[in-house]
Amino acid sequence: MSGMPGAGGGGGRAMRSLLKDSSVRHHKLSAGTLRRIAGFAVPYRGYLAAFLVLVAIDASAGAATPLLYRAIIDRGIVPKNTALVIWLAAVVALLALVSGAVTLAQRWFSARIGEGLVYDLRTSVFDHVQQMPVAFFSRTQTGALIQRLNGDVLGAQQAFTSTLSNVVSNVLSVTLVLAAMFVMSWQITLLALVLLPLFILPARLMAGRLREATAETYRLNATMAQTMTERFNVAGAVLAKIFGRTQDSSKEFADKAARVRDIGVTTSMYAGIFRVSLTLVAALAVALVYGVGGVFAVQGALGIGTVVALTAYLARLYGPLTALSNVQVDVMTTLVSFERVLEVLDLPPMVADRKDAVELPVDVEPSLQFDEVRFHYPSAAEVSLASLESVATLSTETGEEVLKGISFAVRPGEMIAVVGPSGAGKTTLASLVSRMYDVTGGAILVGGHDVREVTQRSLRDVIGVVTQDSHMYHDTIRSNLLLARPEATEAELHDALEAAQIAALVDSLPDGLDTVVGDRGYRLSGGERQRLAIARLLLKSPSIVILDEATAHLDSESEAAVQAALANALTGRTSLVIAHRLSTIRNADQILVLDDGQIREHGTHEELLAAGGLYADLHATQFATQTVA
Repeated sequence: MSGMPGAGGGGGRAMRSLLKDSSVRHHKLSAGTLRRIAGFAVPYRGYLAAFLVLVAIDASAGAATPLLYRAIIDRGIVPKNTALVIWLAAVVALLALVSGAVTLAQRWFSARIGEGLVYDLRTSVFDHVQQMPVAFFSRTQTGALIQRLNGDVLGAQQAFTSTLSNVVSNVLSVTLVLAAMFVMSWQITLLALVLLPLFILPARLMAGRLREATAETYRLNATMAQTMTERFNVAGAVLAKIFGRTQDSSKEFADKAARVRDIGVTTSMYAGIFRVSLTLVAALAVALVYGVGGVFAVQGALGIGTVVALTAYLARLYGPLTALSNVQVDVMTTLVSFERVLEVLDLPPMVADRKDAVELPVDVEPSLQFDEVRFHYPSAAEVSLASLESVATLSTETGEEVLKGISFAVRPGEMIAVVGPSGAGKTTLASLVSRMYDVTGGAILVGGHDVREVTQRSLRDVIGVVTQDSHMYHDTIRSNLLLARPEATEAELHDALEAAQIAALVDSLPDGLDTVVGDRGYRLSGGERQRLAIARLLLKSPSIVILDEATAHLDSESEAAVQAALANALTGRTSLVIAHRLSTIRNADQILVLDDGQIREHGTHEELLAAGGLYADLHATQFATQTVA
């Protein structure tokens, strides 16, 4: 029966509405959220206006159709007015065509607004997150952050598309339908409204159970996704095999998958009961309207067409009314999604360009100076969000001071090495030069310019960094190299590979530069990855080089190849080397011995050994077994 409530889109929308988490009803929006949400709609205000006009036209056309049915029966069929029947049938057909065209136009405007908002929000969040300091990424759950870019952005999009159109369409439909029904028969209209609780109550009962089952499914799917992410990357797969836990992992995954299967069966039954309940109530309503309306028609109080029109209107009444009964949850759900996106956008990056920041000249003198540098790591509340760490609140306590008044200078072309025990602050010191963090006291100067007073882009153009575990994207060798200089030619790529002592290996690969290196570069050995990182550095051709224990985890053969590549990378450049192996620092112009955030000793390799202090102890324990070149 086409006139049955819940059989069309209105019933489906009502069901989706009732499945939403009702706890958002009590959520308090942050001050200014609505104003900022409206700000995102400004570029689309013309589209929104046209969209709402089309929604109103569609609702009006839907409300007019049953009136035409009444006229066809009461004024055409009953009095046997053939011409009027044909004319009114043509109007119904024309109205259907107009409704179809309006629906397509609505869909276009909705897609244009919705996809535009998704683009705006995603690019804004992605760009903003890219500006965040390293501390942000070290604390944040990657999955939670990706959820903001996917789930929450899509949820926010609904505010201006489905939620807005559903609310406007439902309000107009209910208003027009009730007005028409009251004019035709206030008695039958009241009877239809009295039956409404029988329509809503079973819907809410089943929807609550469906919501709980769906929520558990989401949780289990998220857990399985996390398991797959951890087990399917190279490091996770190796770890599981090393400890022989692959079967345990499979059983754990199978148990969760089985629970999802069982919930799926239960959910299907709940949904079936939901729809059957609505269908039964709808059938009862139709029966009562035909029964009471039929009696009125027999008595001459109503026309036959009026009874048919009233029955048709039921299909346009219960669905929208049910959805409107949950409209606060619909609206708050989309607003909360928007608020979660804005929460990320509102977190200011701790390391940012000043408004008056200047460009650091490419040919700046490659000197480096630390002037009474002090540093402590920021508190969690300064760099992260509790919702991205899955905790209730974030600590506001900063870490202990890591660097305590560090001063030294590196002249152009010099190589300064920094050594010290684990936790002395060596890597922290190196990360401050390229502004992974900002100093909390003192200053760092490059070519006489305070690094906080120049743009980050121009600073990093003159600084190159190679870490002990150089990261590679899951892409080709070529793409990973071109991160340093996208416009580099084939000849320049080859020259960089030659200087990094890895050209022969790349040339021997079937796909050469177009070889995919795998997740984090794991298709290559540690030494090969390091030499590719050095090739990337050489392609960039920075005037200042920072090496953060670049050979710390390599075997002797790989270290020899990497050291040869490093010799090319450091020639003619100012360098700061965080040292681990003797071969890296023997020829340094000066060695700084860092301990507990302070420089305890400085001098050449021979001077420090002769002094018999901390460096000599480190040499005895860490370097004595290494072969001196």
